[in-house]
Amino acid sequence: MNYTCPFCGRHTTITDPNRDSMWYKINISKPTLGDIGFGISAVTCPNKECQQLTLVAELTGTYWQYGEWKKSAALKTWRLLPESEAKVLPEYIPKPIQENYYEACRIRDLSPKASATLARRCLQGMIRDFWNIKMARLKDEIDALEEKVDPDTWTSIDAVRSVGNIGAHMEKDINVIIEVEPEEAQLLIGLIEQLVDDWYVDRENRRTRSEKLKALAESKKKPSEG
Repeated sequence: MNYTCPFCGRHTTITDPNRDSMWYKINISKPTLGDIGFGISAVTCPNKECQQLTLVAELTGTYWQYGEWKKSAALKTWRLLPESEAKVLPEYIPKPIQENYYEACRIRDLSPKASATLARRCLQGMIRDFWNIKMARLKDEIDALEEKVDPDTWTSIDAVRSVGNIGAHMEKDINVIIEVEPEEAQLLIGLIEQLVDDWYVDRENRRTRSEKLKALAESKKKPSEG
């Protein structure tokens, strides 16, 4: 089974020692959902530095075939571990931004409007922290950002702002909760993930490379150079 660990992000192949699952037909009288079953699946990451457990439960339909009940399409799925599809953010990302991002991911399907509100707050926090742009409205901060970022990054931000209701949401205060669809909330979450990579991760990679180059230069100095 091809697998990407939600904890460490490593792509790998899962074999039987690292996975287990069970499913059973729920035998109760006249369930309102019809014939249903319940299953749970578990996977451990084979990466020795991770080995985290992924646990998913699902309510499914069932059908009778060849003398036994079989599982059909999932009716409801619950992510138990981890609680959402959030990517693990590096520790150097400011804690308030991390917390808003993780919470936005956890409640995306349960409350898309609250998720979008947290994502907008996360976006504003990133603009203020990374670019030191602080204005009264998020829209004004995004407009001021245009001259500071590359055209591709600006296009991504502006594209999300222009899609459906999100275009209106970006104009409003980050604490205003407005009706949002799960797909719209995910657009905002995806934007946060892209900007984390484009801004914070790239900056950290540049810093790390610079330190290694400086250390290399120091190690290669001739004794006479001191």
